[in-house]
Amino acid sequence: MMNQFGNHGWAMGWGWIIGLILLIIIIWVIVRTFNQGKMNQSESKPALDILKERYAKGEIDKEEFEKRKIDLM
Repeated sequence: MMNQFGNHGWAMGWGWIIGLILLIIIIWVIVRTFNQGKMNQSESKPALDILKERYAKGEIDKEEFEKRKIDLM
């Protein structure tokens, strides 16, 4: 015998739980994505440190180092 919901009576009881789980997963993915972006920014070196490394490696000469250092400050 069919009830008023047809053959899908079970969905009325569990449908909201499945929707809630999906909503939690979506929110978790969004928060994780934004937090990962912030972690990448905090791990990056300041531009002056990168410039000093390039000068130490010999990639740029003293004149270019001084010029770029003034531009950064």
